Amino acid sequence: MTRRVLGWTRRAAAAGVSVCALVGAIRLTVPATAGLPTGAGVSASVGVGGSASPVSAGVAAGVDGGMSGGGGEPAGVRRQLAFVRSALDAGAGDEAQHLFPEGFFFLHALYGLAWVELGMREPAGERSGALREARWALARLDSPAGRAPLSRDLVPSHGVFYRGWTNWLRGGVLALQPGDSRDAGELRRFADDSAALGDAFDASASPYLAAYPEQAWPVDSTVAMASLRLHDALLPPRYGGTVERWLRKVRQRLDPRTGLLPHRADPGTGQAAESAGEALEVARGSSQSVIQRFLIEVDPGFARDQYLRFRELFVVSPLGLGPATREYPIGMDGPGDVDSGPLPLGTSLSASVVTLGAAQSQGDTALAGALANYGELVGVPVGTPWTKRYAFGLMPIGDAFLAWSKTALPWVVVPPSPPVASISAWWRAPWLALLLVAGALPWLPTLLRHRRRRRTPTAAGVAGVAGAAGAGTAVSRREG
Repeated sequence: MTRRVLGWTRRAAAAGVSVCALVGAIRLTVPATAGLPTGAGVSASVGVGGSASPVSAGVAAGVDGGMSGGGGEPAGVRRQLAFVRSALDAGAGDEAQHLFPEGFFFLHALYGLAWVELGMREPAGERSGALREARWALARLDSPAGRAPLSRDLVPSHGVFYRGWTNWLRGGVLALQPGDSRDAGELRRFADDSAALGDAFDASASPYLAAYPEQAWPVDSTVAMASLRLHDALLPPRYGGTVERWLRKVRQRLDPRTGLLPHRADPGTGQAAESAGEALEVARGSSQSVIQRFLIEVDPGFARDQYLRFRELFVVSPLGLGPATREYPIGMDGPGDVDSGPLPLGTSLSASVVTLGAAQSQGDTALAGALANYGELVGVPVGTPWTKRYAFGLMPIGDAFLAWSKTALPWVVVPPSPPVASISAWWRAPWLALLLVAGALPWLPTLLRHRRRRRTPTAAGVAGVAGAAGAGTAVSRREG
């Protein structure tokens, strides 16, 4: 009886391992992104230094009542956002604030932006839920807790990090509303904040405004500049010249080691104008992945060149097992920090997640799909009919970043044509081989025992053969 129980236990364990391997193979192959919606609702255009580019499907949808064509909703994102909201209601924002200085801010901002982009994928009459959640997140950012770590003494007040991200989210809230019935107070606040940002950029010798006293990260100014482009898509154009001057300064101050926007730059405070905006730190994956998400809104052509350079220098396949984003460019290593997290094999989990959204915004469906499938395999997703979380839900901010990346789409420009793929569909082959071995290996002892039993005669069989042989000998003797 004991041997029988042990046998059933072994088979149940083997079946469990095989089912897990099968689930892993499914997660690795079933599409985990929804792609970009197609079609534009209006024929309006936005000027950048005098050139015109059509308003994107996203903003056009907000004006004209819906997007046409595919794209759809990324699978599981709505359940992910349900988990993030429940975590926020339970105090996850305050917990994230203890992990890094902008934890509270980012968790709410990404939650709101993901809802904006879900709303942009819906018909105009079905956006009330997305609009409600985005407004709730924006109100939390406008609270003392949202502004807590940031200085009122900066220009603009509270710094370009705070003003840029909130202006982008506020513009998204407006884009979800029909053009003839937008909230007047939200419009006025968006126009005022855009003016504050535009004036600050026009008065600065550096293209990179300060986020903290005497500290500037180009990624924050890129977000802010995208929000000015969004202003000119939603309201009468005003900042084309500001955008053009910013781009000219940025091109003159690229990181000399990579040709990309630097990770950290001199804001020019109290120094000679010629040093303003100069690179202080080499381009890094944790900021580049966000820059590539927003730069397309500012100048699609420049953004495509920067994206391809970023992809060449930062996107790798460690051990040949799948795509990931390095924190430092290939050939250079350095320490991790609160932005990058730990750097196994030089790669950053946070940068890899955000690169998914950057790739999707660039139409790089091959890389976006590979990163999403890889995340489905190694991210330990746990789902219920109502929620979905990754890494057992231990880091809600990670779920917020992933949801925001999966909903990615350009707001101000038409989705671009895909670049040449940098990753083959065969990237899955090593993982599928490993999963096949993992699923079959637990059955190996059972198969070996079965083969031994077939080859080894049983005791009854041996006795029968011996008896038959003895009877045959006796008959032979009698006949002899």
